[in-house]
Amino acid sequence: MEKDKIEGNKEKLMANAIRFLTVDAIEKSKSGHPGMPLGMADVATVLFTKFLKTNPQDMKWFDRDRFVLSAGHGSMLLYSILYLLGNPEITIEDIKNFRQLGSKTAGHPEYGKISGIDTTTGPLGQGLSTAVGMAVAERHINAKYGDELCNHYTYVICGDGCLMEGISEEAIALAGHLKLNKLIVFWDNNNITIDGKVTDSNSTNQRKRFEACGWNTIEIDGHNPQEIEQAIKEAQKSEYPTLISCKTIIGYGAPTKSGTSKCHGSPLGAEEAQAMRQQLNWHYEPFEIPEAIRKAWLEAGKKNLSEYQKWQEVAKKSKDFQSEIKNELPKNWDKDLEKFKEQCLQEQTKIATRKASEQCLERIVPNIPKIIGGSADLAASNLTYVKGMETITKTNYGGNNVMYGIREHAMGAIMNGMALHGGVIPYGGTFFVFSDYMRPSMRLSALMGLRVIYVLTHDSIGVGEDGPTHQPIEHLASFRAMPNILVFRPCDVIETAEAWQIALQSEHEPSILALSRQSLPLLRKEAKNNETQKGGYIISESAEQRQATILASGSEVSLAVVAQKELEKKGIHTAVVSIPCWELFDKQDECYRKQVLGCVPRIAVEAASGFGWEKYVGDNGQIISMKDFGESGPAEQLYSHFGIDVEHIVKAVEKSIK
Repeated sequence: MEKDKIEGNKEKLMANAIRFLTVDAIEKSKSGHPGMPLGMADVATVLFTKFLKTNPQDMKWFDRDRFVLSAGHGSMLLYSILYLLGNPEITIEDIKNFRQLGSKTAGHPEYGKISGIDTTTGPLGQGLSTAVGMAVAERHINAKYGDELCNHYTYVICGDGCLMEGISEEAIALAGHLKLNKLIVFWDNNNITIDGKVTDSNSTNQRKRFEACGWNTIEIDGHNPQEIEQAIKEAQKSEYPTLISCKTIIGYGAPTKSGTSKCHGSPLGAEEAQAMRQQLNWHYEPFEIPEAIRKAWLEAGKKNLSEYQKWQEVAKKSKDFQSEIKNELPKNWDKDLEKFKEQCLQEQTKIATRKASEQCLERIVPNIPKIIGGSADLAASNLTYVKGMETITKTNYGGNNVMYGIREHAMGAIMNGMALHGGVIPYGGTFFVFSDYMRPSMRLSALMGLRVIYVLTHDSIGVGEDGPTHQPIEHLASFRAMPNILVFRPCDVIETAEAWQIALQSEHEPSILALSRQSLPLLRKEAKNNETQKGGYIISESAEQRQATILASGSEVSLAVVAQKELEKKGIHTAVVSIPCWELFDKQDECYRKQVLGCVPRIAVEAASGFGWEKYVGDNGQIISMKDFGESGPAEQLYSHFGIDVEHIVKAVEKSIK
């Protein structure tokens, strides 16, 4: 291809490189979604070649613009761009191995496989909502360190599916409320979903919807490079977040399938792919990119090199900034927490673990500048807001607390976005039972391996009078079944402090702190070693040779200790084992676990579903747990009503040793 030919139609030819890498990869894998990449190739080309601040040789540059492909099914759009820009982590062989086992180029973009994938996407609406968290983190760090160190945009490409999912409403409402004007969203407005036309299932005026939430909106022809460029310039000048409605044709260039749902989630087919080559005048072999087009993309990848080098020099001069954007915690960050534990031992502190968590945060937040808390309108119950914290507002991004409103699902995704952005450690609270509202976001926290901390209070039937709608029953079991997430259910103030220490030190996995509403006695005798780190341990040893082991977590550990004393009066010697974190206990060696559990009958006690305890008690063990949903009434009456009390523990032990 001659140079003069590319100059006259540069953007279109560069966009066609995306289109045909997409078509060829999907045809080879016989699986994929070509429609969105073909339709949004023009928008993506203008964005990446003229605006998006990046360095393909260092895709982790902290002050790069963030890009979120919320419509993650169109992953070949992102893979093609990363390859064309010259990212050394992705080769033409990776493109050819699209969707194959072990390939970097997975069916949906996966965080950590290739630098330049800023978040895992696929579940619709998650990417858009995660991007709001990135935009919050950018404004927060900018408020602390200024434009020279942190001043970048967050760009999103989303489709109708992202906008129809309920999480998007929560996220865009908060983004508008906070006036996150560095957030720019491109809506692939093609009126097509998998099952047909959008208008068959939805009549929402999306522009008016976004405007009602406080957004700037623009509508353009998504295939006109001049309109695309002008819209981005206008969006960058807005004092509000911006939605750019890009009127596009899904499957652009495919002669018979474009504009229809037939090209949404299936390969075009060899015949249609060849006809598309003829229609777009692309006379090259599969995976072949003409030299002039390849060179133009590589040059676009170098456009920010001088800015990158200048930033590096400025960043070197700020030790505080360098420290904050790293994953490390500050030196001696938990010194006050250690003193607090000793104080509790001396005073025999008896408090609810949600209150214990608050007192831990009072000693954590001042010592970790990068921490940002929040709650889904339950801070007064979750106790996540402590003295000295400031709320982030549209006029003060420098605070360290987010008022998420009643938006659990968006809260989870926004915290993911903050963690992904870097320079922030997020935690957020709600009632444990309402974790159902943000489970998809929590699953992505685990999938991506993010340090996000979920403070989930009111952890059992101990909620009492609020009744079964607010009493979590199956939640512990369900999260214990989720890979790569730590589920803590501490039994007293010491275990609560230890859980916070572990959660904050866990850089590559999220944590749940399931905390009690009711006060719990201090059970620990010492706090020199973090026993919670082992996941499970003997919290009260038997007076003589053990005849049975009572296992429990959280508030039920204190019941087990009382039952142990009653059994001792009867000459029955038992040990009580606290298992605040199954995941950590299961990582211990077999010898340690056997020593803790003992080779005697075992009885597990938990005011929740008993599902899963079988692996600890064995075939001959017993599980005292919930078999149904809860009831409304005082907590102490509920425990007795459901047989989760000292009397039933004693009877179970007696039965087990006969």
